[in-house]
Amino acid sequence: MSSSVSVTEEARVSPLTPLKLVGLACVLLALCLDVGAVLSPAWVTADDQYYLSMWVSCWKPVISAEWSCNSTLAADWQIATLALLLGGATLTLISFLVALVSLCCGSRRRCYKPVAVMLFSAVVLQVCSLVLFPIKFIESVSLRVYHEFNWGYGLAWGSTIFSFGGAILYCLNPKHYEDYY
Repeated sequence: MSSSVSVTEEARVSPLTPLKLVGLACVLLALCLDVGAVLSPAWVTADDQYYLSMWVSCWKPVISAEWSCNSTLAADWQIATLALLLGGATLTLISFLVALVSLCCGSRRRCYKPVAVMLFSAVVLQVCSLVLFPIKFIESVSLRVYHEFNWGYGLAWGSTIFSFGGAILYCLNPKHYEDYY
């Protein structure tokens, strides 16, 4: 009976480790970068004549000062890219909320594994999105001017990297290092 009391006391009293706090910060940063990437107007730009975001594609003829814009939700590959990116962002949000609630309620150990699994799933979805985007863009859009993948695309990669880092930090087994803090 005394061993069951010590196990429950250990679960209640166990301190939050610094690695889990860093993991939570990584997930929060990944979530912020996801929002910035999805809302960014600049995924691809080309010499002040063309830009592409997740929502709109705009171009300006050289002889005109007006921009012509179309929705990007007409092409299947752009819808798939957006769906994969939003799916990853949703999993990142859910994992952040689970980690935050478990931090506040004190049931941290039981939530480490689900948070890590959700974050790894988000990483897989986002990597698929970020690999699909440039392949299909180059295949389907022929620009005759120099173009580059811009900061919106970079924010999405940053979010994926921070989600991966958070997932690794939540995978670390707390039984092996909590005694040292």
